[in-house]
Amino acid sequence: MAAKKTVLTVLTSVGLLAATACTSPSNGNSATPRPEDLTTTTAPGTSEVDRVTWALPYGEPTTLDPAKIGDYSPQTVEANLCDTLTRMNADFSLSPGLARKVTWTDDRTLVLDLRPDVTFWDGSPMTPDDVIHSLQRQRDPRTQGLYGNHLSAVTSVKATGPHQVTLSTKGYDQTLPKALSTSFGAVNQKAYTERAGSAYGTTRGGLMCTGPFKLGPWKSGSTLTLVRNDAYWDPQLKPKAKQVEFRFITNNNTLTSALLSGEVDGTYELPPSSATALGKAGNGAVHLGPSTQNVLLIPAHAETPAADRRLLDALSLVVDRDALIKNVFGGAATTLKSLVPPLTWQGDKAAAQYDAAYAALPDVPEPDEEKARKLVAQARPVSRPLVAAIPAGDQRGLQALTFIQAAAGKIGVDIEIKQLQPTEMSSLFYDPSVRKGLDLILTFGYVTMPDPSSYVAESVTPRGIFNWTGYDNPEVSRLLDRARASSDPAASAKAYAEAQALFTPTTPAVFLATTHERMFMNKRISGAPTSFAYMGMPWAAYIGGTEK
Repeated sequence: MAAKKTVLTVLTSVGLLAATACTSPSNGNSATPRPEDLTTTTAPGTSEVDRVTWALPYGEPTTLDPAKIGDYSPQTVEANLCDTLTRMNADFSLSPGLARKVTWTDDRTLVLDLRPDVTFWDGSPMTPDDVIHSLQRQRDPRTQGLYGNHLSAVTSVKATGPHQVTLSTKGYDQTLPKALSTSFGAVNQKAYTERAGSAYGTTRGGLMCTGPFKLGPWKSGSTLTLVRNDAYWDPQLKPKAKQVEFRFITNNNTLTSALLSGEVDGTYELPPSSATALGKAGNGAVHLGPSTQNVLLIPAHAETPAADRRLLDALSLVVDRDALIKNVFGGAATTLKSLVPPLTWQGDKAAAQYDAAYAALPDVPEPDEEKARKLVAQARPVSRPLVAAIPAGDQRGLQALTFIQAAAGKIGVDIEIKQLQPTEMSSLFYDPSVRKGLDLILTFGYVTMPDPSSYVAESVTPRGIFNWTGYDNPEVSRLLDRARASSDPAASAKAYAEAQALFTPTTPAVFLATTHERMFMNKRISGAPTSFAYMGMPWAAYIGGTEK
């Protein structure tokens, strides 16, 4: 590679879809949304508003500690509180964040030039020590962080100037600058974090970050309020909303009523049933945006009969995905061939190469009940119903799993649906003890940064936190490592494509769909992004009133 490469000049050319506010939003009833229905943002809000009320349909966060969050609710909130070193934009491109420049000076040295004018909510300046501590604590076992793997190739993190931090690495890692746009790259105040200890990010411990909103009152079981940071460092993104109040509404009917009445202004992850009811609402609109979400059916652990790939293939063959997408997702989804949706790599210089490799994968199977029965006969005997988990109150998940349950029954596979409380459902992704007694989990997952190899590695390499069955293909691991370490986009894409061809037919998972982002927003406000990128950007800072 060149001796010196400023990363963000490479990454900001994503432009996945035109961010147009003049495109008509979806009416919520279309079975087949047109491509032009997908937008990345809404018209800018022009006036200040005292309060915006937003729903969290997946329930109350268990923590807001950036090192520990990995689910819809906490990331929806935390993205507005803790700025990251690089910033995700609504079109999935990256731009400078707390680091004004990110540069590989050679294949083993990544230099972060920090903004000199950033302060935490308490007025103290952000220093290299805060950045170093925020990164290093993620591989400290006491933190119980989720993103320490991003530092696997990092040998040291040191201050190399009053506003500079240098990461020394074992070799070039093309995923590292991208990861800095996720919760991994969020900066916390060192002194506050150390004082709070394990309570950091909770109702008891609080937070200390640099974002456009401060953490305000958090009434467990009821509401969580963000308060505008009037001293925010970025003049282009100073919020127009004085407060944002989040309400934990997991019941679809309650959510629909709250949105129709205006009690709640908006929500992301709008359930399909609510979208139908709100499609012709006079007080707001349903918006569809591009997404990197995936819907998968995966075994809970290696010991379950559901981990037998033959049984999973049988389930795959008996599920009519087109009917699933139409009847459960309201048409706002497409079929999925592998673990990662194609949108993930559209900003890469080698996007055409990734697209060609994805297109070359076997087609999504048509329903074939006879072939599915033969696979069931070959698989390990199943002498009891398979217990499949979804979050309690998640009507979309319940409808999808009920659909799968009916299909499985046609080939003699009984599925028992178990609804877990949202906090328990969130915990099972990272705590093996919660998965005991379960066989299958219907997951609505997502890719948080524009890089497929790092996401896949968490599911198909021995070190992956989502590799619950012990899947291990040394060649797949080698190829993913090569994709991560290559400074040539074409070479990285080639390595990923070879790995994808190997893990797609062998990893224990049923690929069901990739869903569009669905958001409702009251017409009294505007400016919120409509794409799934909201999960990694300070989306509430873009909202303003529509009154002139």
